This record gives sequence, structure tokens and C-alpha cells, in this order.
Amino acid sequence: MTKSISRRSLLGAGLASGAAMAAAAVHAAPAGIYKAGTYTAKAAGIAGDVFVTMSFDANRITDVVIDASAETPGIGQAAAAELKKRLMAGQTAALDAVSGATVTSEAVSRAAQKCIDQATGKIPVEVITKAAAEGAKSGDWLGKPPVIAEKDIVKTVKTEVLVVGCGTSGMFAVASAAESGAKVIGIDRYAVGTGVREGFAAIGSRYQEKWGTKIDKFDFITIATKAAGGHVDQRLLKTFAEKSGAVMNWYGDRLAERGVELWHETIDADQDTRYEALPTCHTPRWPQARWEKKDAKAKKLNGNVVLYEYAVKHGAEFHYNTKMVKLERSNGRVTGCIAENADGKFLRYIAKKGVVIATGGYCRNYAMLEALQPWNLRILGGNKAMPGAMGDGIRACLWVGAKMDETHSMAQFDRSALRPDQEPGIEAMKKTDMGTFWPGSQPWLKVNADGERFFNESGTYEGILHADEFQKGHCHYSIFDATWTTFVQHTRMAGCSRLVPHPNGARPIFAWEFIESTVLPKLIEDGFVQKADTIEELAQKLRLPPKALKATVERYNELAHKGVDEDFGKEAFRLAPLEKAPFYGLKNAGYSLCTLDGIVIDTHMNALDTEGKPIPGLYVIGQDSGGYFANTYPNLISGMCAGRAATWGWIVGRELAGKNV
Repeated sequence: MTKSISRRSLLGAGLASGAAMAAAAVHAAPAGIYKAGTYTAKAAGIAGDVFVTMSFDANRITDVVIDASAETPGIGQAAAAELKKRLMAGQTAALDAVSGATVTSEAVSRAAQKCIDQATGKIPVEVITKAAAEGAKSGDWLGKPPVIAEKDIVKTVKTEVLVVGCGTSGMFAVASAAESGAKVIGIDRYAVGTGVREGFAAIGSRYQEKWGTKIDKFDFITIATKAAGGHVDQRLLKTFAEKSGAVMNWYGDRLAERGVELWHETIDADQDTRYEALPTCHTPRWPQARWEKKDAKAKKLNGNVVLYEYAVKHGAEFHYNTKMVKLERSNGRVTGCIAENADGKFLRYIAKKGVVIATGGYCRNYAMLEALQPWNLRILGGNKAMPGAMGDGIRACLWVGAKMDETHSMAQFDRSALRPDQEPGIEAMKKTDMGTFWPGSQPWLKVNADGERFFNESGTYEGILHADEFQKGHCHYSIFDATWTTFVQHTRMAGCSRLVPHPNGARPIFAWEFIESTVLPKLIEDGFVQKADTIEELAQKLRLPPKALKATVERYNELAHKGVDEDFGKEAFRLAPLEKAPFYGLKNAGYSLCTLDGIVIDTHMNALDTEGKPIPGLYVIGQDSGGYFANTYPNLISGMCAGRAATWGWIVGRELAGKNV
């Protein structure tokens, strides 16, 4: 999409006279390296476009202005000042990346190079406007497709299958299409794609068969439908139940080729809980746990590397730093798209068999979030969506007549730690100054701002968050004591909230030992978790009423000793008295993982129009696709989001290549 800021609006009337003076100076002196003046260019950053404005005299870069306002405040925005220094000192666009801000650094470097190329006459002066961004601020999140003149399209690229977006779903699509014999190209706005998630739900895999796990597909469909309040297409759920096992077997083969095992995560056989979990999750057993020190080889190997190298081996191409601008439709069929490369040049892609949209939803597009699901923004304190989840794919599909889900939702985890003086909401989501309290989903005692218990803490990740909608400050507070390491070993959690190995030995994402040694001390040091010798002191540090919190804890201890939760019905094995100092507490909100609503599709991932008819040539997968989730993320079907993404990608890749699934 074309976004820009006119040079005139940027620099004001003074620029014209300054440029005239510079031009006069050029006539009076020998020709230099640059045409004196000020030039602006843009490049895709981690959460939006980065704009670089550079001023030149005949031989030097004299000033640099970096607009990284769309980037994350504590990372990309913080790096802007250092990147300006490096541009000025080096007098070149070849920058060393600022540690922790690689994507933003690369974007600044690309935009700076375009400014230099304009100043040296290698490329035409770029006219940048921010009309689209201003439209988004006004509430018009959809906008209109940009008009690209034919003369500005420098190249046409032909393929059979075009996959737009190389995250989890897109990488599975590219790899399966290439393996099946199709000529396939994957494009992505970033230099190496956006990464492949871990933790995949599946039903009927050989890994589940090995451990005796049997899941009735209609039980799965029923639980998923209940979580969505019925706002789902059960044909899609049935497709997943019948096909996902084969997808995990295939992925397991790809991992095994690299010496990596795929593990199925079982659940406790004696789990007696009001909230039923299904043992669906499959996680790669990488050479080392993520919290351990890794050697160079272990650092490199991940899901993205495995699928990328497998796809390339089978003839796939990847065009990175290439962002889709809009889809093209002719005679009713989507024929391809127009994209912009790292040099700001427009390319036309023509896909004979189909275009697959997999750009990751819109969880980083705050205009879309505010318009489509404002209720969720009030209970969130952070955003952990993949970079690039800007809604580009969904908007492009809507522009060519596709239909979007009419209910809107996102996956949220109850693990955002806030300092006592911080509040959840959209401004908190935009910042990176958020503590991640990974054990936040554990069934601790949880209270509201009045120090009172209000919910069965044994519920789902989003249960407590949506209950926060009825509480002061749209948040809750988690309270635990010195015995917490024993407590979490017996709570029998499922999925990524588990802090001990699964019954079959599959290791958790994070173990309680790592939380104890590393995570908790850091949260205390940074002021997110409060530590105290008494409940009253803890209440004061959390800004809670001490008498009320003390009374709540005393009542909770009474119930724990009885072994019966008479107030909210929490399971006995998830009750534990809080009696041993030190006591710990923190202010909790949620963080977003991804949006869940998208373009309506059929069971072949073919996008449907507003009349329910398939749009020829257009397929949508992953977080851009709809009909599968609503209301809340069913986290007790562990890995359901990544599992859906992998399954849809694998299916559409094979089918477009002409293979049966």
C-alpha cells in the first residue's frame, strides 16, 4: 500500500528557498556526489512503515530524521536515535543493526539507501504521502486499494502458486506445494519471514497413537463449537479433525530429517476438573530447551529453517522484503497481486493456479482492533502478535469482494504483568514495557482491586480476563506464597501453562525451576512482582485495601484446609493455603497473541464472496481465514491456533499442486 508524507508538508515553505540556495551553490562550485536537497523514503518495519528523511549538500549527508512511530516503543523507537548517529557518522546506508532491533535497523537501512539513490539520481524522487495512515486514524481502517500506474510496474513474475506471507501457515503451504510438484513462490514483507510457531494441535497422529491418546472428533467439534458460542462452520472443524493427524505426521518426518523429535503432550489421566482439556498438542523437541544456553547450531535450527530449506530443496522460491500492495482480479478470477520490493519498485505477480493469503491477521493494526473488537483492548496490557500482522491480507481480500467473519475475537493469555501504577488498555498494548508473568495461568488466588475474590481461578486463560471486564481497572491481582514451587507441581495444567513435564515426559515450554531462578527474580527487580513478609504489607505495595485482602486470604485458607471451595467451586487439588512468607503478588492483565477472525472460506480454503460463492483463484489460510473461532480462544484444546494454521497451509499447498488430501 502506498503511504507517504509530502516533502512540502514535512519541510514547510523554508525548504523551497533552502533548495534554491543549494542549487545556486551547485552552479558556483564543481559538481559533487549528491544533488543537494532533502529526500524521503520508507520501508517496512516490525509493525508498520519506517520513514527516513535525509538532507544532503553536494558531498555529505547533513541531517537525518527517522520516523519509527509505528515501531515498538522500547525496541524500534528506542533504536531510532542510535541509527541516526550511525547514518551520520558512517555517511552510508550500510548499518550495523542495533542489538534487539534488527528488523527496524534493516528497514532504516533500506529507506536510507533509497534516499541516497534519489540524491544521486539513481532512482526518481519518491513522493511519499501518509494519506492511508490518516484514513486509518479517522476510523476508515479498510480504506481503498491503491492505484498503481502501469508505467510504475517494473517487472512481471509468473508462477503457479503464490503464497503471500511466510509465517506458520504460509511456510507449510509453500513447502507442501513445492513437495507436490507445483511451481511456488512465497513473498514476505520481512527479510526472513515472520517465524513458525510451536505447539500444534492435531487429532489422530501417530504420536498420539504411540501414547494411547484417542480423541473423538465429535467431542472436539462440540467443545470448539461451545467455546465459539456456535459462531463457527463445523465443516471446517470436521476437516481439521480428519486431516490434522496426517499433517503432524508429515511435519514429524521433516523434523526427523533434521534429527529433531516431535513430541505429543499428554494430559493427566486422573485429571478431575470442571474445565475439560484435550491432549492435542505436538511440540518439536529441539536440541535444547529454550531457556538453556545454546550453541550456534542449536540457535539456528527452528521450524522456519526446517520448512524453508525443505521447500527450497523442492524448487520453491522466496522473495523476501516484498510486500503485497493489492490483489488483482480479472473476469471474476484473482490472477495475482501487485507487490512492492525493498527498493520501492512495484512488481506484478501472476499465479496460474492460485494466490494464497497468509499475512497473519491484524493484531498489530490498532485502527482495525479499535473498530472491530474494542472490548478486548480494555483488558490487555501487552501485544505479543507476530510482526507484520497488519491486516494487509484481510483488507486486500475485502477489496476484491470477499466476506469477513461477522464476529471478531483474538487469542489472549492472562500473563501480562503490570506495575501497580500501570493500567491496561490500548496504550499499554503498544508499549514493550510489559512484564511477562508466564505462570499467570496457574490457579493462584486472584482478587480484584477491592481485594476480593470474584472468579474460579481454575478456568481458561481468557475466562479471568473477560471477568475483568466487570472489575475496577479491568484487571486482577495474583497472590501466592513461598510454597508456590510445590503448588505448581501438582496443579495438573495442560498446554503451555504447565510448568512440569507432561505425563509422557514431554517437557514444558518453561519449567518451574526456570521461573524460580530467572523469571521471578527479574520481575521483582523490575517492579512487576511485589514481595512482602505479611499480607498487609503486600496489599500496600499492590495498592489494595489491606484489611480486605487479609480477610480474603483468611477465607481462602479456610477453604483450602477444608479441601472444598464453597465460594467458587475450584477443584480441591488446586487449592493451597497462603500461610508461609514471603508472600508475592502482582497486577495482572492479558496480552494478545493473534486475531482469530478473518475471511470466510470453504473446506478447500477458497475465499467466499458476500453471497457465499467461491472466488476463483483466491485462498486464505492461518490468521487471515475465518469460520473457525469466535468469542474466546479454546486454550484447553492445546495448540489449536497453530494447528489450524499448519493444517490449512498443508492442505491448500497440496490441493493447488493437484494432489489429493
